Amino acid sequence: MTTFDTSPTPPPRALEFTLSAEEIDLLPSDDDVAFYQEHGWYLSKKLLTDAETDELVDASERYYAGERDRNLPVAPPKLAYWDPSKGDVQRHNDYVHYEHDGLAKILGKPLIGAVAARLAQVDEIRIFQSTLIYKPPIEGEPSNIVPWHFDKHYWSSSSSDRMLTAFIPFHDCPPEMGTITMVDGSHRWKEIGSDDTVVRHFADRDKSQLDQMLIENAQYNGVEVVKLPITIPRGHMNFHHCRTYHGSGANVSDRPRRAISLHLQDGGNSYREFPLSDGTLAAYNHDALVRRTPDGRPDYADPDFCPTLWADR
Repeated sequence: MTTFDTSPTPPPRALEFTLSAEEIDLLPSDDDVAFYQEHGWYLSKKLLTDAETDELVDASERYYAGERDRNLPVAPPKLAYWDPSKGDVQRHNDYVHYEHDGLAKILGKPLIGAVAARLAQVDEIRIFQSTLIYKPPIEGEPSNIVPWHFDKHYWSSSSSDRMLTAFIPFHDCPPEMGTITMVDGSHRWKEIGSDDTVVRHFADRDKSQLDQMLIENAQYNGVEVVKLPITIPRGHMNFHHCRTYHGSGANVSDRPRRAISLHLQDGGNSYREFPLSDGTLAAYNHDALVRRTPDGRPDYADPDFCPTLWADR
């Protein structure tokens, strides 16, 4: 059973933001940044060592076994939180950077934030969310299929359009494992229009509706849908823009696909009111957890839940 601690201690976070000469060589080049701006995604160089990816596997197994360094003070209304009672489905667990120091140690590597800052062309990157994902090697498992969507729809209460995600597999991740698939250049599309359903997570929506939304938006922009499954070597990461359509297919390999989706926000991001048609406001899980700004808004810079990953001082 999941428990929630009413007096959590804050997780560790980096206080110094420096890179070694070897790490500087791993940053995106000017051509890489131009590619990201045009295509909406970028496959990094090897940012994690083999020892670090081994640590991620070991830490995730301890996490699944129930190890926590702290628990969320409350359960937000739309929290993804797999536990063994849910069975052998695709597992999603949010806030692992907060709950587990072993995972946070690797996710807090300043190099990851520096790469994101270079791609987004900003001076500061904070963690927005981290989701531990385990896709079992079961070809027919419906939960293994992630339909087409883009993340900014779920982040409508965030002011920034520079947010991005680092998809971090713990191993070589080829198409047969159900790797992440990009819809090339879709971050530059104009939307044909949207209704309030776009703020709901893809798990709560009909797959055919999402498929149709992708087709209609492509037609509206006069472009073809170009789907690119990204083969990601061990230690590398795929970064994508918050408006890039993406999804993933079945894991037809003989081993689980293990990964973390590390959602990142620039230093300028903050809570904004996003009214819905029923008179309510779009919300994110942070709104039940983070501290408040002086004017009473949820503070998406709360260092306990949204620690700074990189800052160019």
